[in-house]
Formats: sequence, structure tokens, C-alpha cells
Amino acid sequence: MPRHKRAKSEGSQVDMTPMIDVVFQLIIFFIVTIKMDQEINEDIRLAKAEHGPVIENEDPRTMVVEINKKGWISIHGAQLSRSKFTNIMAARKRRLGQFPVLIRGDLRAEHKDIRAVMDICAQMGIWRLNFAAIKQEATNK
Repeated sequence: MPRHKRAKSEGSQVDMTPMIDVVFQLIIFFIVTIKMDQEINEDIRLAKAEHGPVIENEDPRTMVVEINKKGWISIHGAQLSRSKFTNIMAARKRRLGQFPVLIRGDLRAEHKDIRAVMDICAQMGIWRLNFAAIKQEATNK
């Protein structure tokens, strides 16, 4: 086979390495985001609020902040100090501007711990705060 025809046929092959890299990156991204979406601490017992409004169309930018009965602040299951929480909220505020915060406070948590989260949000200029509560008790049938 002449040399020039051989070089032409080899040049027509497509390198699949970049495409495979992109596919793996997408898979990792979806696995991480799905896991983050499902991380709600089930040890937190919410207070009952029969007459509160039901939040149906939750903004996808909503940050869920949990405060357990010991007063620990957590986001996506990671416990944070107040200073670390402040830094995270400041960085998110710079990146997104105004965004809603859903506070899931344990009914056994002290008010001062929940108030601390509210104060940090107020210092950052975040004013869209909601509180999670139970509308009605689940019935076991």
C-alpha cells in the first residue's frame, strides 16, 4: 500500500478519550447532586404547625439548614461551626445574590441556636427565611 494512502486512512479515526472523560464527569456530577438532594437528617423532629402555609413550589436555589437538638448547624449532613456557616452563607450570597433559606430546627433545640442562624442570615442580608414544620401527624394504617 502506498504511504500517502495509509496516512490518510489513519487520520480519519476519532479520538474517543475526551468524550469518555466528559461522560464520566457528567456521571459523577449527577451522583453527587442526587445524593445532596436526599440528605435530610431524619433524627430532627419538627414542630407541629397546623395553620402554617404549605410550601409547594420550592425554589431550586433554596439552602436547607438544619439545627439538631444539641444546637449543631448542618448543611447536607455536614456539621458546621457558626463561623464556617457564616463563611458559607457569605460565599453563596456573593455567588447567587438573594436566595431562600429553609430552616429545619428540631423541636427540642433551644431557641438561641435557631436565632443564631437567623441572625447570621440577617447579617448577610438574606431575608427569605422559611421554617419547616409538620402540618399534620402521619397516620399509620
